[in-house]
Amino acid sequence: METTTNAASKPLKLNMKRTFTIGFAFFGILLLWQVYDSWCPTFLEQLFMRQMGTSESTEVQYLVGIMMAIDNLAALILMPIFGRLSDKTHTRLGKRMPYILVGTFVCAITFPFIPLFFHLNNLVGVIIMMAVVVCFAMMYRNPAVALMPDLTPKPLRSKANGIINIMGYIGGAFATVVGIVFVLTDYLGEGKDTWAKNNIWAIEMPFIIAAVLMCISAVVLAFTIRENELEAQLADELAEGEKQAAVADSVEHDDEKPMSKANLIMLILILAAEFFWFMSDNGIGTFMLNYSRNHLGASSAGNMVMTIVGGVGSVVGFAIGGFIADKIGRKWTVSAGLGLTLLGLIFWLICQNAIGKGAYNEATGYFAFPWYLYVVWGLKGFGMSLVHINSFPMVVELCSKKKVGQFTGYYYMASMGAQTITPMLLGLLLRNPNIDWGFLPIYAIIATSTAFLIFFFVKNIKNTKTKNVKGLEALGADD
Repeated sequence: METTTNAASKPLKLNMKRTFTIGFAFFGILLLWQVYDSWCPTFLEQLFMRQMGTSESTEVQYLVGIMMAIDNLAALILMPIFGRLSDKTHTRLGKRMPYILVGTFVCAITFPFIPLFFHLNNLVGVIIMMAVVVCFAMMYRNPAVALMPDLTPKPLRSKANGIINIMGYIGGAFATVVGIVFVLTDYLGEGKDTWAKNNIWAIEMPFIIAAVLMCISAVVLAFTIRENELEAQLADELAEGEKQAAVADSVEHDDEKPMSKANLIMLILILAAEFFWFMSDNGIGTFMLNYSRNHLGASSAGNMVMTIVGGVGSVVGFAIGGFIADKIGRKWTVSAGLGLTLLGLIFWLICQNAIGKGAYNEATGYFAFPWYLYVVWGLKGFGMSLVHINSFPMVVELCSKKKVGQFTGYYYMASMGAQTITPMLLGLLLRNPNIDWGFLPIYAIIATSTAFLIFFFVKNIKNTKTKNVKGLEALGADD
């Protein structure tokens, strides 16, 4: 069902320059997490295997899953806390910027110690450094994400979120390219004395480069986005955005009141669906490198190229997803993204069973990375980008400007809750002697299908009376 709100018709224009600048915060976030997620599961796998004296990677995957889940559990607890704190913070730098700056610089200092302790075969050191990075990353992640809706009228947030995510994926793609240059298999190759002969810079440089770029992005953000000044300048636009919000019941003056039943049901359904699509996405993301090495027998470089292909698909979706939502509404845009992702996962399962591994290369000792995974990741990247850029605005649409950090916390509670459970669950399933790495696409299909079915019941609220500036004029910066 499509609902039209009784909104005013004053045109709203997205400030592209300011939105790209705010995107530097997300650039640093995805740069950090791309490096973290690409390398830390394999670091843990290798260290646990040596501690347990086993050569079977499946024997330790549940431990890897538990460690990755503990990190996400910390995020599940800390992100809502810092979101609410930043809502109530008032400083000369603004309410979000202090958390962004402190969190970024502490992460930058500690991040390179993770591969250093791995090189020294120190499992405890790796775990402690991972914990410090996660805690301070959560200090700045919620405020950094909340900064966009703070300074963007509600009807423009899908387009703005697309730009923010493009900036983030530039950071993630850069991290992946660096990972290809310093290929993980050069350090962890079969038959090598990992702790004595291998070059530590092969694993250290991605972390150092990420730390430096995170600091640069934070400095750019601090010097160009003056929160207090901008909030005062944008007061009229933000108020107009409240009038044009795509919600069942107005939230403009409901700061001290409970949510209406219609808005509450909408919030619960969005968060429940989000939980399951993150169960899928994070589950395969956490174990994909190990799947490539252990199931496909392929070089890690192929996995990194696949990540770039997915990133390209994502950038395309980020660029056009807001415009699609203007035409058909955010609900159907998210549903289309989930449907495309599900098709890609089914294609993966079919090809895995029909084609299997790529051709074996005797010179390298690896199987070729299968072509069909590039197709899957391109399709999944595009589909999930439509999901992500529209689902977050749908959540913060349901609150006033005084609760953006709190509702950003709700959004991340759902995602981090999934990312806490899914590594442990999938790791435990992989210990079952009747389940092998080929179960990975099946798991993703089940979780994505569940998300798709839940989201079907979300009400589609499309504001057909909103008049946003279109065409070339929309690309100009505000005065």
